[in-house]
Amino acid sequence: MRNSVLSAMRFALCVTSCITSCITLCAPLAQAQFGPPSAPQVTLAHRIDLPGDAPVALVGDEWGGSGATVRGSAYQLDVRVSLSLRNASQRRIRGITLTVTAQEAAPGGKASISIPSLDVAPGETFPVRGDLHLLRPVGAGTGPMVEVSLDGLLFDDLTFYGPDKLHSRRSMMVWELEARRDRQYFRAVLEQGGHDALQKEMLSSMTREADRPQYGVQAMRGHTADATNEQDLKFAFLHFPDAPVEPMDGMAHIAANEARAPKVVVHNRSSRAVRYLEIGWIVKDQQGHEFLAAMVPAEMRMPSRSSSQIIGDTSLRFDPRTSIQSMTGFVSHVEFMDGSIWIPSHAELDEPTLRHVVAPSPEEQRLVQIYRKRGVSAVMDELKKFQDKP
Repeated sequence: MRNSVLSAMRFALCVTSCITSCITLCAPLAQAQFGPPSAPQVTLAHRIDLPGDAPVALVGDEWGGSGATVRGSAYQLDVRVSLSLRNASQRRIRGITLTVTAQEAAPGGKASISIPSLDVAPGETFPVRGDLHLLRPVGAGTGPMVEVSLDGLLFDDLTFYGPDKLHSRRSMMVWELEARRDRQYFRAVLEQGGHDALQKEMLSSMTREADRPQYGVQAMRGHTADATNEQDLKFAFLHFPDAPVEPMDGMAHIAANEARAPKVVVHNRSSRAVRYLEIGWIVKDQQGHEFLAAMVPAEMRMPSRSSSQIIGDTSLRFDPRTSIQSMTGFVSHVEFMDGSIWIPSHAELDEPTLRHVVAPSPEEQRLVQIYRKRGVSAVMDELKKFQDKP
């Protein structure tokens, strides 16, 4: 049975993930041009709110360089925070997400700091750093201008703690599964080819990242292009043999350098119900250049062996010189109703197009940074540290 699912589209620009701190704005900052400050910068009043039973404890915090400046009817907040947290649990911490709030409902009033690829033993301390820019209405109240709170924390046994208001469990689960997948791959390379083979993989990853195309893409609601010149362009799809969800058909409206209203039909070929998936959207321009333009998320309830249609009302606008010639989609990851998650295997991501356009995982980036600083022997030691569970 084909179910219609109206999904609010969230497009993420394809930029290289920060290895030690992945910072995601939870609401877009206002894009207005501010004039000269109407008041000097003032001290940023702040509060750190951790539950009494939280598995992390605050050891120290630094806010040097933070401040608030009045810009018209709002404060422009520069939040430069460095926290020192201690693992107060009996399990190893793999990831953490903090919410940074200046004003709950105001545009640009909320952000988050996420750190994947952690390995924090019980009793150990670890840093969490953020450099954020938020907005807060001048009349928002007399409380602290900024509040930092815990949205979620993932342990090595994949259990989760936190309110999960930002769906951080899902993100951290994906990062952790990717990390285990990639460490398993690099261990296999090391076992089969030794020191030189692992070094070759590190160098190859560095080269791919340096060569990965970067294109400016703006996401917006609605569209501004001339609809009279609009045409429908169909998706081609990459199919993974082991994927639980298969994209069947899809199209988007194309006008000049703008793509809007994508529609994708997907089929759940697994025996479990699906509640969320993301589809990667690859665009090829008139010069034959391919790049990953966006990740298209879809909240849904798709029973086993059924199909659904993802419909979005968000547009992508590219550089005016870009003419869209073709589009390719692929399933990036799938979340089932029981909270378990599927991600593509390393072999599936080795498809030539994906190797060229998809950024490496945060864990692969972390290992490459270790290689840059300390060489391949340090990467070998790092791979031995983790006792990854299946």
